Amino acid sequence: MANEVQVQLNNTKKRCDTILYRRDLSARMIVEYKAPHVGISQSVFDQITRYNMVLKVDYLIVSNGLQHYCCRLDYEHGNYTFLKDIPDYSML
Repeated sequence: MANEVQVQLNNTKKRCDTILYRRDLSARMIVEYKAPHVGISQSVFDQITRYNMVLKVDYLIVSNGLQHYCCRLDYEHGNYTFLKDIPDYSML
């Protein structure tokens, strides 16, 4: 796991709050944190999706400490599923 990870997207530098890596150091999950007073909006999902254009992870998590959203990406079928809970690390 690493925090404040810089990624290069379209000649601009972006910063992911947290990336969870597999043992082979490929990215598995991106987590984006917001302050409790910041609502989880489409723009927050757009932000984390931009990071994922570079990293191509399996899971995206967005949280403001009060609301948490986790989705699993299915690249084979070109869709995603919002999960009821954030999966335990052993279930990834």
